[in-house]
Amino acid sequence: MNLENYFISQFKDAHVGDDGALVDNTVYSKDAFFENVHFKKEWMSHYQIASKAMIVNISDAFAMNAVPKYALLSVAMPKNITKAQMRELACGFQETAAKYGIKIIGGDTISNIKLDITVTVISETTKPLMRKGLRIGHLVAYSGKLGRSSKELKKLMNLGKIHKKSKFVNIELRDKFVSTSSRYLSCGMDISDGLFSDLEKLSSTNRLGFKFKSRIPKRVGCSGEEYEMLFGFDPRDKKALLRHAAKSRTPITIIGKCVRKNYKNGCKSHHF
Repeated sequence: MNLENYFISQFKDAHVGDDGALVDNTVYSKDAFFENVHFKKEWMSHYQIASKAMIVNISDAFAMNAVPKYALLSVAMPKNITKAQMRELACGFQETAAKYGIKIIGGDTISNIKLDITVTVISETTKPLMRKGLRIGHLVAYSGKLGRSSKELKKLMNLGKIHKKSKFVNIELRDKFVSTSSRYLSCGMDISDGLFSDLEKLSSTNRLGFKFKSRIPKRVGCSGEEYEMLFGFDPRDKKALLRHAAKSRTPITIIGKCVRKNYKNGCKSHHF
Protein backbone atom coordinates (compact mmCIF):
# COMPACT_ATOMS: atom_id res chain seq x y z
CA MET A 1 0.00 0.00 0.00
CA ASN A 2 1.46 3.39 -1.00
CA LEU A 3 1.52 6.30 1.46
CA GLU A 4 -1.47 8.07 -0.11
CA ASN A 5 -3.69 4.99 0.19
CA TYR A 6 -2.36 4.33 3.68
CA PHE A 7 -3.36 7.84 4.82
CA ILE A 8 -6.83 7.56 3.25
CA SER A 9 -7.29 4.16 4.96
CA GLN A 10 -7.09 5.91 8.34
CA PHE A 11 -10.52 7.43 7.69
CA LYS A 12 -13.22 4.78 8.09
CA ASP A 13 -16.26 6.84 7.12
CA ALA A 14 -18.42 5.15 4.47
CA HIS A 15 -18.39 8.34 2.35
CA VAL A 16 -14.62 8.14 1.79
CA GLY A 17 -13.28 6.24 -1.23
CA ASP A 18 -15.01 7.52 -4.36
CA ASP A 19 -14.25 10.49 -6.61
CA GLY A 20 -16.45 12.53 -4.29
CA ALA A 21 -18.42 12.07 -1.09
CA LEU A 22 -22.09 11.17 -1.67
CA VAL A 23 -24.45 12.51 1.00
CA ASP A 24 -28.22 12.50 0.36
CA ASN A 25 -27.96 12.75 -3.45
CA THR A 26 -25.34 15.50 -3.17
CA VAL A 27 -21.72 14.91 -4.22
CA TYR A 28 -18.92 16.91 -2.61
CA SER A 29 -15.57 16.77 -4.42
CA LYS A 30 -12.35 18.58 -3.58
CA ASP A 31 -8.96 18.71 -5.32
CA ALA A 32 -5.72 20.61 -4.83
CA PHE A 33 -3.78 22.17 -7.71
CA PHE A 34 -0.42 23.36 -6.40
CA GLU A 35 2.47 25.14 -8.06
CA ASN A 36 5.61 22.99 -8.47
CA VAL A 37 3.51 19.88 -7.76
CA HIS A 38 0.84 19.93 -10.47
CA PHE A 39 2.16 22.75 -12.64
CA LYS A 40 4.82 25.38 -13.14
CA LYS A 41 3.89 28.93 -14.09
CA GLU A 42 6.31 28.71 -17.02
CA TRP A 43 4.10 25.98 -18.52
CA MET A 44 0.68 27.62 -18.39
CA SER A 45 -0.96 31.04 -18.32
CA HIS A 46 -2.79 32.08 -15.17
CA TYR A 47 -6.04 31.61 -17.10
CA GLN A 48 -5.09 28.02 -17.97
CA ILE A 49 -4.04 27.31 -14.39
CA ALA A 50 -7.39 28.44 -13.00
CA SER A 51 -9.35 26.64 -15.72
CA LYS A 52 -7.56 23.32 -15.16
CA ALA A 53 -7.98 23.63 -11.37
CA MET A 54 -11.74 23.83 -11.99
CA ILE A 55 -11.80 21.08 -14.63
CA VAL A 56 -10.09 18.43 -12.50
CA ASN A 57 -12.81 18.89 -9.87
CA ILE A 58 -15.65 18.95 -12.36
CA SER A 59 -14.29 15.68 -13.74
CA ASP A 60 -14.90 14.05 -10.34
CA ALA A 61 -18.53 15.17 -10.41
CA PHE A 62 -19.15 13.80 -13.90
CA ALA A 63 -17.39 10.56 -12.99
CA MET A 64 -20.07 10.01 -10.36
CA ASN A 65 -22.90 10.88 -12.80
CA ALA A 66 -23.56 14.11 -10.91
CA VAL A 67 -24.41 17.59 -12.20
CA PRO A 68 -22.09 20.25 -10.72
CA LYS A 69 -23.94 23.25 -9.25
CA TYR A 70 -21.66 25.28 -6.97
CA ALA A 71 -17.94 25.81 -6.33
CA LEU A 72 -15.84 27.14 -3.45
CA LEU A 73 -12.32 28.39 -4.14
CA SER A 74 -9.26 28.59 -1.93
CA VAL A 75 -6.44 30.53 -3.60
CA ALA A 76 -3.04 31.10 -1.98
CA MET A 77 -1.14 33.70 -4.02
CA PRO A 78 2.47 34.92 -3.92
CA LYS A 79 2.97 38.55 -2.89
CA ASN A 80 4.52 39.40 -6.26
CA ILE A 81 1.42 38.43 -8.26
CA THR A 82 0.19 41.29 -10.43
CA LYS A 83 -3.35 42.61 -10.77
CA ALA A 84 -3.35 41.49 -14.41
CA GLN A 85 -2.48 37.93 -13.32
CA MET A 86 -5.23 38.06 -10.68
CA ARG A 87 -7.71 39.07 -13.37
CA GLU A 88 -6.53 36.16 -15.53
CA LEU A 89 -7.07 33.74 -12.64
CA ALA A 90 -10.54 35.11 -11.92
CA CYS A 91 -11.48 34.92 -15.60
CA GLY A 92 -10.25 31.32 -15.85
CA PHE A 93 -12.32 30.29 -12.85
CA GLN A 94 -15.44 32.16 -13.92
CA GLU A 95 -15.51 31.19 -17.60
CA THR A 96 -14.83 27.51 -16.90
CA ALA A 97 -17.49 27.44 -14.17
CA ALA A 98 -20.01 29.16 -16.44
CA LYS A 99 -19.34 26.68 -19.26
CA TYR A 100 -20.68 23.90 -17.01
CA GLY A 101 -23.44 25.90 -15.32
CA ILE A 102 -21.58 26.26 -12.01
CA LYS A 103 -21.91 29.22 -9.63
CA ILE A 104 -18.85 30.24 -7.61
CA ILE A 105 -20.33 31.01 -4.20
CA GLY A 106 -17.31 31.78 -2.00
CA GLY A 107 -14.02 30.56 -0.61
CA ASP A 108 -10.84 32.04 0.82
CA THR A 109 -7.69 33.87 -0.32
CA ILE A 110 -4.36 34.10 1.49
CA SER A 111 -0.81 35.23 0.84
CA ASN A 112 1.73 32.50 0.11
CA ILE A 113 5.20 31.94 -1.36
CA LYS A 114 3.67 30.30 -4.47
CA LEU A 115 0.35 29.79 -6.24
CA ASP A 116 -1.72 27.03 -4.62
CA ILE A 117 -5.37 26.40 -5.47
CA THR A 118 -8.00 24.19 -3.89
CA VAL A 119 -11.50 23.85 -5.35
CA THR A 120 -14.60 22.27 -3.84
CA VAL A 121 -17.45 21.40 -6.19
CA ILE A 122 -20.97 20.61 -4.96
CA SER A 123 -23.06 18.49 -7.34
CA GLU A 124 -26.43 16.79 -7.50
CA THR A 125 -27.29 13.27 -8.67
CA THR A 126 -30.30 10.99 -8.77
CA LYS A 127 -28.35 7.92 -9.91
CA PRO A 128 -24.80 8.06 -8.52
CA LEU A 129 -22.04 6.04 -10.19
CA MET A 130 -19.69 4.57 -7.60
CA ARG A 131 -16.42 2.65 -7.73
CA LYS A 132 -18.04 -0.39 -6.17
CA GLY A 133 -20.24 -2.60 -8.34
CA LEU A 134 -17.98 -4.85 -10.39
CA ARG A 135 -18.82 -8.54 -10.64
CA ILE A 136 -16.85 -11.53 -11.94
CA GLY A 137 -17.15 -11.54 -15.73
CA HIS A 138 -17.85 -7.82 -16.06
CA LEU A 139 -15.84 -6.05 -18.75
CA VAL A 140 -13.52 -3.14 -17.92
CA ALA A 141 -12.89 -0.26 -20.32
CA TYR A 142 -11.70 3.31 -20.61
CA SER A 143 -12.70 6.27 -22.74
CA GLY A 144 -10.53 8.24 -25.14
CA LYS A 145 -6.82 7.68 -25.71
CA LEU A 146 -4.31 7.36 -22.88
CA GLY A 147 -0.63 8.24 -22.78
CA ARG A 148 -0.55 11.73 -24.29
CA SER A 149 -0.70 13.61 -20.99
CA SER A 150 2.44 11.90 -19.69
CA LYS A 151 4.21 12.47 -23.01
CA GLU A 152 3.40 16.17 -22.95
CA LEU A 153 4.44 16.49 -19.31
CA LYS A 154 7.86 15.05 -20.20
CA LYS A 155 8.19 17.71 -22.92
CA LEU A 156 7.48 20.43 -20.38
CA MET A 157 9.89 18.94 -17.85
CA ASN A 158 12.59 19.02 -20.56
CA LEU A 159 11.88 22.73 -21.21
CA GLY A 160 9.94 21.96 -24.37
CA LYS A 161 6.66 23.54 -25.48
CA ILE A 162 3.25 22.00 -26.04
CA HIS A 163 0.33 23.08 -28.20
CA LYS A 164 -2.39 25.18 -26.56
CA LYS A 165 -4.82 22.37 -27.40
CA SER A 166 -2.59 19.80 -25.70
CA LYS A 167 -4.43 17.32 -23.50
CA PHE A 168 -2.28 18.50 -20.58
CA VAL A 169 -4.09 21.86 -20.58
CA ASN A 170 -7.16 21.24 -22.75
CA ILE A 171 -9.09 18.45 -21.02
CA GLU A 172 -12.16 16.93 -22.67
CA LEU A 173 -14.65 15.70 -20.09
CA ARG A 174 -16.96 12.74 -20.73
CA ASP A 175 -20.16 14.04 -19.12
CA LYS A 176 -22.42 13.20 -22.09
CA PHE A 177 -21.15 9.63 -22.25
CA VAL A 178 -21.63 9.06 -18.50
CA SER A 179 -25.08 10.64 -18.31
CA THR A 180 -26.46 8.75 -21.33
CA SER A 181 -24.78 5.41 -20.49
CA SER A 182 -25.11 5.33 -16.70
CA ARG A 183 -27.85 2.66 -16.76
CA TYR A 184 -25.34 0.22 -18.26
CA LEU A 185 -22.34 1.05 -16.05
CA SER A 186 -21.64 -1.09 -12.97
CA CYS A 187 -18.91 1.22 -11.66
CA GLY A 188 -16.89 4.21 -12.76
CA MET A 189 -14.18 6.71 -11.87
CA ASP A 190 -12.03 9.25 -13.65
CA ILE A 191 -8.44 8.39 -14.56
CA SER A 192 -6.38 10.97 -12.67
CA ASP A 193 -3.55 8.90 -11.20
CA GLY A 194 -3.05 6.67 -14.25
CA LEU A 195 -4.87 3.61 -15.60
CA PHE A 196 -2.85 1.04 -13.62
CA SER A 197 -3.09 3.00 -10.36
CA ASP A 198 -6.83 3.56 -10.75
CA LEU A 199 -7.38 -0.10 -11.63
CA GLU A 200 -5.73 -0.83 -8.30
CA LYS A 201 -8.43 1.26 -6.59
CA LEU A 202 -11.20 -0.63 -8.38
CA SER A 203 -9.51 -3.93 -7.52
CA SER A 204 -9.25 -3.04 -3.83
CA THR A 205 -12.82 -1.73 -3.62
CA ASN A 206 -14.38 -4.71 -5.40
CA ARG A 207 -11.91 -7.39 -4.23
CA LEU A 208 -11.39 -8.59 -7.78
CA GLY A 209 -8.57 -8.67 -10.30
CA PHE A 210 -8.45 -8.41 -14.07
CA LYS A 211 -7.63 -10.61 -17.03
CA PHE A 212 -6.40 -8.31 -19.79
CA LYS A 213 -7.10 -8.91 -23.48
CA SER A 214 -3.55 -7.88 -24.38
CA ARG A 215 -0.50 -6.29 -22.79
CA ILE A 216 -0.93 -2.60 -21.91
CA PRO A 217 2.33 -0.62 -22.27
CA LYS A 218 3.49 1.45 -19.30
CA ARG A 219 3.40 4.65 -21.33
CA VAL A 220 -0.38 4.11 -21.48
CA GLY A 221 -0.99 2.52 -18.08
CA CYS A 222 1.14 4.91 -16.02
CA SER A 223 0.11 8.20 -17.64
CA GLY A 224 -1.58 10.37 -15.02
CA GLU A 225 -3.92 13.36 -15.34
CA GLU A 226 -5.79 11.87 -18.27
CA TYR A 227 -9.27 12.60 -16.86
CA GLU A 228 -10.83 9.95 -19.05
CA MET A 229 -13.39 7.50 -17.64
CA LEU A 230 -12.52 4.05 -16.30
CA PHE A 231 -15.62 1.88 -15.96
CA GLY A 232 -17.07 -1.61 -15.80
CA PHE A 233 -20.19 -3.14 -17.31
CA ASP A 234 -22.00 -6.41 -17.85
CA PRO A 235 -21.00 -7.98 -21.20
CA ARG A 236 -24.70 -8.39 -22.01
CA ASP A 237 -24.88 -4.57 -22.26
CA LYS A 238 -21.88 -4.23 -24.57
CA LYS A 239 -23.81 -3.41 -27.76
CA ALA A 240 -26.02 -0.84 -26.06
CA LEU A 241 -23.06 0.77 -24.34
CA LEU A 242 -21.03 1.05 -27.53
CA ARG A 243 -24.06 2.53 -29.30
CA HIS A 244 -24.36 5.28 -26.66
CA ALA A 245 -20.61 5.87 -26.79
CA ALA A 246 -20.83 6.39 -30.55
CA LYS A 247 -23.68 8.89 -30.11
CA SER A 248 -21.58 10.98 -27.72
CA ARG A 249 -18.50 10.53 -29.95
CA THR A 250 -16.61 8.82 -27.16
CA PRO A 251 -13.90 6.34 -28.18
CA ILE A 252 -14.02 3.22 -25.98
CA THR A 253 -11.26 0.67 -25.38
CA ILE A 254 -12.23 -2.58 -23.65
CA ILE A 255 -9.11 -3.85 -21.86
CA GLY A 256 -10.28 -7.03 -20.13
CA LYS A 257 -12.67 -8.65 -17.71
CA CYS A 258 -12.99 -9.07 -13.95
CA VAL A 259 -11.76 -12.32 -12.43
CA ARG A 260 -11.08 -13.64 -8.94
CA LYS A 261 -7.37 -12.94 -8.61
CA ASN A 262 -4.97 -10.40 -7.16
CA TYR A 263 -4.02 -7.29 -9.08
CA LYS A 264 -0.64 -5.55 -8.85
CA ASN A 265 -0.07 -1.99 -9.98
CA GLY A 266 3.18 -1.67 -11.93
CA CYS A 267 3.53 2.12 -11.70
CA LYS A 268 5.31 4.36 -9.25
CA SER A 269 3.02 6.53 -7.15
CA HIS A 270 2.39 10.04 -8.49
CA HIS A 271 1.93 11.48 -5.00
CA PHE A 272 4.61 10.13 -2.61
